[in-house]
Amino acid sequence: MTFRRHFLAPALLALAACSSVAQAATYTMFKDPNCGCCDHWADHVREGMATEVEVVQSADMAAVKDEHGVPQDLRSCHTLVVDGFVIEGHVPAADIERLLAERPEGVRGLAVPGMPVGSPGMEMGDRVQPYQVIAFGDAGISVYATYN
Repeated sequence: MTFRRHFLAPALLALAACSSVAQAATYTMFKDPNCGCCDHWADHVREGMATEVEVVQSADMAAVKDEHGVPQDLRSCHTLVVDGFVIEGHVPAADIERLLAERPEGVRGLAVPGMPVGSPGMEMGDRVQPYQVIAFGDAGISVYATYN
């Protein structure tokens, strides 16, 4: 019993620390004032990560993406900045949590290019398009997650 208690305590402490980091970070989403799917995606992040998302309306989203280094071919409709990372488009909350917990070296952000049907914020009944979450940064571009 003592072994189990000594093993579980550090594990639970580490888990709590990861959750606290994700919750303590500031989530700022930039979006075009006329885009409704962005609001749905922000709700997905709020619910999935139990956090607040500040929404900033921007009429010049290209400038926001340029400022945060989002590659042209990975762009989507909204851009979120959290704890030094850039999240572009309809990235699932679970992948954002994983990014914040793992903090992979050379990764500046995650992106779901375009607006795939069935991704968070783009739900349309049972219709789903396969899509990938792409990691980008100094380490280059790589597939971070795949959804079928």
